Amino acid sequence: MADHIPPDTNRGQEKKRGGTSGKVADFRYKRPSRSKGRKAPQLEIAARPNGAAPRPNSRPASHPRARRQAYAALDLGTNNCRLLIARPSGENFTVIDAFSRVVRLGEGLAASGRLSDEAMERTLAALHVCAEKLRRRHVHLARSVATEACRRASNGAEFIERVQRETGIVLDIISAQEEARLAVLGCHVLLEDGAGPAVIFDIGGGSTELVLVEPSGAVPRILDWMSVPWGVVSLTDTVTGSDDSEEERLDRYKRMRKTVLGSFAPFAERIREFAKGPDPIRLLGTSGTVTTLASLHLELPQYDRQAVDGLIVDSSDMREISVKLSHMSGPERRQLPCIGDDRANLVVAGCAILESILDIWPSQTLGVADRGIREGILRSLMAADADGDRSRAALQRMREQDV
Repeated sequence: MADHIPPDTNRGQEKKRGGTSGKVADFRYKRPSRSKGRKAPQLEIAARPNGAAPRPNSRPASHPRARRQAYAALDLGTNNCRLLIARPSGENFTVIDAFSRVVRLGEGLAASGRLSDEAMERTLAALHVCAEKLRRRHVHLARSVATEACRRASNGAEFIERVQRETGIVLDIISAQEEARLAVLGCHVLLEDGAGPAVIFDIGGGSTELVLVEPSGAVPRILDWMSVPWGVVSLTDTVTGSDDSEEERLDRYKRMRKTVLGSFAPFAERIREFAKGPDPIRLLGTSGTVTTLASLHLELPQYDRQAVDGLIVDSSDMREISVKLSHMSGPERRQLPCIGDDRANLVVAGCAILESILDIWPSQTLGVADRGIREGILRSLMAADADGDRSRAALQRMREQDV
């Protein structure tokens, strides 16, 4: 069924690129289009079968069954557990199964330095669902990663071992640099057309990654990057305050902005010269914060990935929505479509981070991506596996010629 979904070239009324069908387990991602004669991208990462079913005998990439093999990417963040399972589809891939659950793994981490028992139990329940999907889909190759919460927690490594014992999933605690690279690889195709450097950012639950990239072939070249330990969960837990009055809410928001701006200062200084170039500045954000604000901008009654992924909006509109949310009380935010209970207490921290990014890189527009680390992992796995198949096929031909 999914193989017949049209490529994601739909365009809405807003200025956008890369629209998709928006259906879980039924949408297609595209790689950037390439002019004739340009070589396919050579991705850096080696595929590792973390959490995957045993790998069957390798087949040449041209083998008809090779195109049907399933690959999986699991991203365990500070707030969410997300899984994508996909099959290659030409130069693209088609998602055949997906899972996402708010697990709040990093809840209380800022104060205790540890993952709480309740948070680990919630996360394990989600990972058991993921493990069952990996088995049911006969996944050929997978990579499972954990990010800031497990990097920071004193019992992070212990939790990773428990996950492997109880679910069979081998989680790799990746560095902030690897997290940033995978996010870029997963969403850079949605960068607004233009020359010169751009900033891709990922506002997570426990950290935010900022990456300065320069278009360079099929995959942009990373010029500079920074990761700060402020995501929607860690900033909410650290910068506390009362929600009782508008004055108290605005005071807390101001302190959040000050905290984040201070952390971003070194990056802002390093990229200052790039902002003085002749080409328009471009920004692309991948996170629940930017997709939520984009949904509010479009006045969607419920979240619609097709409408949001690839959208390009005026930065001033995103600022205006951020300011409005910072004035609202928690109950008022819960009543807004696309926010609800899960995001009502966290979205304000995301707004503070987003406004701080717009302060240091004042782009007129902002690109919105509902894709990131998982898509980067899938592209890496598929590219590395295809390279391996080609190498094995070439070696077999050499052996046959020697006989």
